[in-house]
Formats: sequence, structure tokens, C-alpha cells
Amino acid sequence: MNRLTKETSPYLLQHAHNPVDWFPWGKEALEKAKEENKPILVSIGYSACHWCHVMERESFENEELAAIMNEHFVSIKVDREERPDVDAIYMDAVQAMGIQGGWPLNVFLMPDGKPFYGGTYFPPMNWKKLLYAVSEGFQNHLPDLQKSAEGFTENMSFLESIKYGLQSDEIGFNIDDLEAMYQKLSGTFDPQWGGFERAPKFPMPSVWLFLLRYIQAGGEKKEEALAHLRLTLSKIAKGGIYDQLGGGFARYSVDGEWFCPHFEKMLYDNGQLLSLYSEAYSLTELPLYQQVVFETIDWIEREMLSPEGGFYSAQDADSEGVEGKYYVWTHAEIHQILGEKADKFCRAYQVSMEGNWEHGVNILWKNHTFLNSDFADEIALLMAYRNQRIKPGLDDKMLCSWNGLALKGLVDAYKVFGEEKFLDLALKNASFIEKHLLNDNQLWHSYKNGEAKIQGFLEDYAAVIDGFTSLYQVCFEEKWLHLAEKLSLYVYLNFWDEEDELFFFTDKNAEALIVRKKEIFDNVIPSSNSMMARNFYTLGLILDREDFTDLSKLMVGKMKEMLTKNADYLTNWACLASQLVNPTVEIAIVGESYLDFRAKIDQKYFPNKVLSATKDKSELPLLEHRTAFDGQTNIYVCFNKACRRPVQTVEEAWEQIL
Repeated sequence: MNRLTKETSPYLLQHAHNPVDWFPWGKEALEKAKEENKPILVSIGYSACHWCHVMERESFENEELAAIMNEHFVSIKVDREERPDVDAIYMDAVQAMGIQGGWPLNVFLMPDGKPFYGGTYFPPMNWKKLLYAVSEGFQNHLPDLQKSAEGFTENMSFLESIKYGLQSDEIGFNIDDLEAMYQKLSGTFDPQWGGFERAPKFPMPSVWLFLLRYIQAGGEKKEEALAHLRLTLSKIAKGGIYDQLGGGFARYSVDGEWFCPHFEKMLYDNGQLLSLYSEAYSLTELPLYQQVVFETIDWIEREMLSPEGGFYSAQDADSEGVEGKYYVWTHAEIHQILGEKADKFCRAYQVSMEGNWEHGVNILWKNHTFLNSDFADEIALLMAYRNQRIKPGLDDKMLCSWNGLALKGLVDAYKVFGEEKFLDLALKNASFIEKHLLNDNQLWHSYKNGEAKIQGFLEDYAAVIDGFTSLYQVCFEEKWLHLAEKLSLYVYLNFWDEEDELFFFTDKNAEALIVRKKEIFDNVIPSSNSMMARNFYTLGLILDREDFTDLSKLMVGKMKEMLTKNADYLTNWACLASQLVNPTVEIAIVGESYLDFRAKIDQKYFPNKVLSATKDKSELPLLEHRTAFDGQTNIYVCFNKACRRPVQTVEEAWEQIL
């Protein structure tokens, strides 16, 4: 038993009974390293990480290896989901060493926290040799290690503007810029399986959201883009990466066919994929996409919803120590459960007697398009059987940023499908964030067992502001909009770097680390800077705050040159750029039927808009001094602060917009 027993993170608690004398990240460990002049080992992972579990079993539960670690190092365990700031610094350092990053991440530091060596997973014998080698180097070659540590730290301290040659560009964006971005992306499309020609394959929601916006903006290759979008989303929805029985997406596919998942399910993926599939349905009206949304929300509600209204972080890949065991099937099991219905089900979901995966088991996936509801009775029987199995571990901490992404996903699903349950879940989740993760204008990053902790990072503010702003635009409860505005002002005052004209990842009032980093590249989760740039743009239009829109345009303008050349790393920035090619329409609705009119407006795919609405009166800029004539609901359509005459039908409004 070690110091991790007092933590709330499920990942840290998994290591609480290791013979390693683990410390959580904090002053105690850092001061001990300085006092005893020992190198620090920082080991970073997360609860749903398969290879983290493997290294724990092989090395951190090994008494001999633990004794070496305890004698020669101060060992710190970090949950990367709780401390993305710490993870980002040492991941960058390892990559600067020329090592492929990933988790588990094991980094060796000087007593002052500066990194000098690191890597990811190490087998037990390699780990033992490395521990001795690092200890010997620290004892006998300290100046060399110190020099390396200083160099890696200095490399991380450069301004993004200097590191990437970012320069302000006030010209703006045009359709040719979007063509350049699309061309960069399409060059490596996989024409057979969708996505990109590589493995493993991650869903990458912001890539396909950009394609949707490129299509809507009238891109030259919009038909090609639409075909690839449909191919990709359909292959993902039919693949093993999607849980065909219970809904929800795994983190990635090991192969290039979306067949074999790395089985953990993460809230952040599923929240974003709700947005993506809802938007894609709005454009394509493919029933498969609708079913994916409904099934995934059922999974989120069933497996991930806390009594307080927050959503848990993740479900593990492993159960009973075996990756994927909960999800896979033998041919005999399915025949035993389904009887005479088994043959048809096995053909549909590609189940074979010898197994389509390893060890004679099968992953359910489809080779042609049909709906899971076609096999509703069979799925109910298999789900009842599966529910008797030992479930994968649940990471039951609730992260502010990931809840913000889930909130946005639920709102987008409600916007498209009008299902009241989706709005109810969204409102409960927003209330959870307001009650448990918001203190005045500051956010907390993590919540569990009634305790909120760790000052919010930029990603927390970015995702929650987006969620609150989106929620306002479907229910028009103004408190969500005002909270989004207050949080945005806090971000500007406490995260903005005047010199670099971008936002730091950490609050200026938070714990000081060896460097204060910024996040600009979009990955499986969009970068917090790109999300904030979009937030300031949307809020600037709704609230008529030119300071917000100017800030947004300044940020995306700095990214323009890199964006047109490297859109594959900057697709959420590209989504914002697509809104700047044509004027964003501002729609104000006033009158008794404002909610019905909103629902009708959102039936057409048109992402380049903002909405504001009220039943009678409001002091919001888009609604001020606007009334409903003769008891009729009026729609006001505006571009660049110039408004058309008010109309009383959605059809008339679309005539003014298009």
C-alpha cells in the first residue's frame, strides 16, 4: 500500500497496492527528490489503457523491480486525464528525444522536474536494465544529463509563433483556401474503407466535420467529399469499432478496416461522434446514422451517467485481465443463445465457426448496410447474456472538458432529431457542470465522490463554453449564454498570451510547471485554442461583441499559412475558416412559436448560422427592440448586422438566407 490510496482517480487507485512507493504528482514528491538528490520517474497512463495494465502486472507489481525503483528514484504516478498539463510537457519531451509517444509514458527527470530520458512500454528485463542504467548515469554523468535536461526544457519554451513561423494575416479566407485544405486531406483518403490510408485508424471527428462544412460552402470537389464522408461514416458504423449490440464507439481500430477495436470506450470520442453523426444525418438522412446516434445515447445513459447528471470518463478495454473479453463471441455461444435464429444473425454480423479474430472468437461487424433494429430480438437476447459477464472497469471520475464535449453532442443530436430525452440529458448535464464544476467564473477539471479538484485547463473552458453556447441555441435559456460569456472573459484574463496572441493551456493562477505550454494542433480532440477561437466567433455574433469576433479572427489569421498547407493537423481551425468564407447568418426568432420555428430551421443542414430567440422580450442584441407582430412569430435574418424584413414562415426565412 502506498500514498495513492488517498487519491480519487481510478487509475491511481489501480496502483495503490503496488510495492512501488508511488507518489501522486505534487510538492511532496518534488521536494523529496531535491532533498535526497534523486532522479524522478514519472509514469503516466490512464485507466482504460491496455498496455498500462500490462506494464503494471509485469513490472510495477514485481517486488524486485519495485525495490530498485524505491531505492534509486522518487516515483510519481500520473493520470493523464486528470493532469493533461503534466502529460503534455513530458510527452513533448519524449518526442523531442526522437521517441514515438504513447501510453504508458515513462519519463526520467532531474530533481527540479526537467526531463532527460523517457519512453513508453518496457518489458520487465528491459525495464530493469534501464533503471540501473539511468541510476548509474545520474551518479556518474550528472553534468551530461543536466545539459540534456536543460536543452529539452529550453526547446519546449519557445513561443508557438517562433516555433512554427506564425504571422498575423488580416486578409481573411476564401473558397480557394478551403480547396487547398481539402486537397491536403484528400490526398491520403482510403477509397475502399474510408478514413485515411493508414493503420491504426482513429475516427477523428473534426476531419469529417470539416468535410461537411466544405460541402455546405460549395467546394469544387463537394460531390467527391460527400461520397468519401458517407463511405467513412458508414464503414465506421458497420465496423467492429462500433459496439453493434450496446452502442458506443471504441477509441480506435487496430487495422485499416475498422474491424478490430482497441476496446476501451472514451466519453470524449462518443460525445464528438454524436455531433458528427447527427450533422451527417442532417445532410444525408441516412437511417444508419440516426440509429448510431440513438444507440450511442442509450449507451451513454445506461453505462456512463452518474446520479448527479455528470458523465463518467471511460470503460476499460480489459475485463478479467483480457482485452475485449466482454465484447467477443464464439460461434457456439451465439447458437446456444439464439437457436434457430443464429444462422441468419451470424451471416449478418460475419460470425464464423473458427472465429474472425484471435483465439477462435468473433467481433461483430457488418459487410453490408442494414439496421441493428432488424435484429432487435436477437440483440436483446445477446445483451441479456452479455450483461451477465464481468464488465470492463469503469473510470468513474467526471472530467469537465469531456462532459462539455458530451453536452455538445447531446445538444446536436436534439437539434437534428428533436428527441426530448436528448435535451433532458443535456440540461441535467449542464446543471451538473454548473453545480459541481463551476465556482464563480472558474472551472474545476475533475469531480468524484462529491469532490471537485484541479484548477480547470483551457480545454475545460473551451468545451464547456461550446456546450453552453450550443445549449442556449436550442432551448434559449439565457443563463447558459451568460455563463458562456463570463467563462470566456475569464479565459481571456487568465490564459491569454499577449506576446504570442494565443492561449496558454494552464491558468496563470495554477501550479507552475517547468514550462507553460499551448495547444494548437487538432487531434482526436480539437485543440483548446481552436475551440476557443470558434467560441469567441460564435459568442461575438450572438452577443454583438466585436472584441470577441476580432480576437477569433486574429487567432485563426495567425494560423492561416500553416492551415492551408497542413490542414490534416488543423481541421477544427479549418471548420472556423469555412465559416469566414461566406457571411454567417444571424437568425432571431420572436414570438409564441419560437421553439417550433427553431426546430424547423434546424431540419436543414446549414452550419454557418447563429440563433437567438425569445417568446416575447429580451435584451440580447439580436433580439432587442424586436417584437412579434399581430401575435405572429417573426423571423429576422441578418448578415453582417444588416437585416432583411421580418418574415412569418421558415420557408420565407430560407429564401432570404440561400
